[in-house]
Amino acid sequence: MCEIEVIDRVKVERARQALPPSERLASLAATLRALGDPTRLLIVTALTAEELCVCDIATLVGVSRSAVSHSLRTLRQLRLVRYRKVGKIAYYSLDDGHVADLVRDGLQHVEDHA
Repeated sequence: MCEIEVIDRVKVERARQALPPSERLASLAATLRALGDPTRLLIVTALTAEELCVCDIATLVGVSRSAVSHSLRTLRQLRLVRYRKVGKIAYYSLDDGHVADLVRDGLQHVEDHA
């Protein structure tokens, strides 16, 4: 238990300077919450390999198209996935490489500590 308020003010100040703005932390927390859902995480992981439509994602993940659509809406709102339309079919992919990196790094962390 610390008996004084601060032991090393220089380290505390360096750590304070390294902190991102609270809005960015809130966005990251929302992203991590979204990826904390097993279905959404499975969808994002699948999209690291291939661009897929809702029907294909539903078949791959083993949930209804409705559930996939709901999950994709959440992921789209957080700018984790995007889509392109070909006729009536929407094909989903990751919004950018950072999303794939986040998933790969998370999986690597889990594997390293298994």
